[in-house]
Amino acid sequence: MSISVRIDDQLVAQARSAAKAEFRTMQGQIEFWARVGRAALDNPDLPVSFIADSLVSLSEPREEVTEFVPQSQAQ
Repeated sequence: MSISVRIDDQLVAQARSAAKAEFRTMQGQIEFWARVGRAALDNPDLPVSFIADSLVSLSEPREEVTEFVPQSQAQ
C-alpha cells in the first residue's frame, strides 16, 4: 500500500543522508526509523541501539546468519 505523507524537509534530508550510509532507499530509511520508534515505545526498558540492531538482524537472509558461539565455548 502506498500513501502520500508530508514530512519536514530537514527530516527528508537526514533520511536521504542516512539511507546512503545504510544502503537503503530514503523510503526504506524512514520506514526503518518508524519500526525502531514503534519498538522503542513498546519496549522502553531496551536501549534504542539494541532495538535497531535486532531489527536489522531479523531482516537478514537466513542463509547469511552465523551461529552465536559464547566466548567461553570459542576456541
